[in-house]
Amino acid sequence: MQSRKFIFLSLLLSILSSCEESEPINNQPFDLKIPEHFGKQYVLPEDNPTTVKGVELGRMLFYDPQLSRDHSTSCGTCHQQKLAFTDGKAKAEGIHGRTGDFSSMSTVNLMWSGKFFWDGRSPSMEDQALGPIENVLEMDMTLDEVVERLSQDERYPPMFNLAFGSSEITADKIGKAIAQFERTLISANSKYDQIIKGTYQPTEQEELGMSLFLTHPIAGEIRGGNCGDCHLGVLTSGDPVSFRGFHNNGLDDDDNLKEGLMGVTENQFDKGKFKAPTLRNIALTAPYMHDGRFNTLEEVLEHYDQHVKRSRTLDPLIQEASNEPIFPGDPIKLHLTQKEKEAIIAFLHLLTDEEFINNPDHSDPFN
Repeated sequence: MQSRKFIFLSLLLSILSSCEESEPINNQPFDLKIPEHFGKQYVLPEDNPTTVKGVELGRMLFYDPQLSRDHSTSCGTCHQQKLAFTDGKAKAEGIHGRTGDFSSMSTVNLMWSGKFFWDGRSPSMEDQALGPIENVLEMDMTLDEVVERLSQDERYPPMFNLAFGSSEITADKIGKAIAQFERTLISANSKYDQIIKGTYQPTEQEELGMSLFLTHPIAGEIRGGNCGDCHLGVLTSGDPVSFRGFHNNGLDDDDNLKEGLMGVTENQFDKGKFKAPTLRNIALTAPYMHDGRFNTLEEVLEHYDQHVKRSRTLDPLIQEASNEPIFPGDPIKLHLTQKEKEAIIAFLHLLTDEEFINNPDHSDPFN
């Protein structure tokens, strides 16, 4: 009889222990505070709900240099809050000063995107979060090595248990946690947002710049800067779901075009096309373009105004855009006035969100 009681008690303790291990404790949904004026075309996967403990874990992982081979580089190394989650370099630098192929894209408002990286090679935020870990030019680790390293850190198993209901650490959970944190990086309180909400009155110059930004020019009829054709709507980014948000914007001619989207689709008509990034906080994210070739916004605007190069896959909306009559054989130029250029730059500065870049919830928890 005593033996049976002992067996029963042992079994009960085992069950209770198992429940304690497999059930997240007080893991409430995270309030993402989704801006109404951003629209509802965002991605929230059913198999990775955004939770308080998941975001807390993801923030730790985002800033933890243990994810790199030499413990020197974290996601936050290339995505710094003060620079709107970019790094201020022409091309991303990984461990041992290794230089990547592209500049670091801002991780702002990623919820409203469905294709990731400059060439669109990643289909989800969860997948995107793991890519740099395995990239030899960035963190140079294998996912198995990262799992083993984090499993040996006494801080992490309890955090994974709270976030996912089990202390077992897996690559899938690492990607999910980082993605949850990245979904909280919502920038929606710039002066541009305040204009939309009716709480900020733009200056005459800013209003002109906004109008030019959003307008496709028609020679002799409507003047415009042709920006909004690729940087769409309130989010000022490319198409959030499809590859239509990728463009050849005339940086190079046919002899010098980089592979771009073609490396993903294997379609020759996608050569030289890259993702149109959000322009949110653009004044903080220099240098510009996928290869960081332009140091200032003025240089970017000068490219579109005077230096677009023809190529087989050049975006049609750029080919036909001009504020002056176009004749066969003419170079592609917008023909903006100096006043118009200065106005567009003034509008771009309205996209800076000081609240966002100073939000302590987005900062490095190790500091």
